[in-house]
Amino acid sequence: MSVAPEQEPAAPPEPSGRAVDLALRVAGGAVAVWAGVLAAVLDLLYATWAWEVVKGRPGGAGKALVGIALALVGIAAVVLLTVLVSGFAHRAVGTRWAAALAALPWFVVIVAGGFRTVEGDLALSGDNVLGLGLIVAGAITFAVLGFRQLVVPPPAVR
Repeated sequence: MSVAPEQEPAAPPEPSGRAVDLALRVAGGAVAVWAGVLAAVLDLLYATWAWEVVKGRPGGAGKALVGIALALVGIAAVVLLTVLVSGFAHRAVGTRWAAALAALPWFVVIVAGGFRTVEGDLALSGDNVLGLGLIVAGAITFAVLGFRQLVVPPPAVR
């Protein structure tokens, strides 16, 4: 029976190494916040564009098929983008709550999209069913990823 030799515990990092690590984590957090904002803006732009395409089509089966196709593509894109942004935030910052760095600005921009601007523009209207579906898909994805990151135990440190 062979026994693996015990490994020496890793030496604590030098102070300069900790400072670099902290700076990279802060920079990663800032990028995650901006990625959440960008993801929300892209979601709102797509939702508005897709809804105008659907509304502009003549009624019937063609309109329904275009609407369903745009909704499926949009929901898949929102879920994928949300997973990528949340995963990046988690890896870049290295903490369990890092998904909130991207989720909070995403929610703020989405909510702001429901209010009229001074000029009267509205990014997300109440009759935009595609936009509402994209928002629900993004919110549920952020919630599931955030919950998953919170409940999964951290990796064992040797």
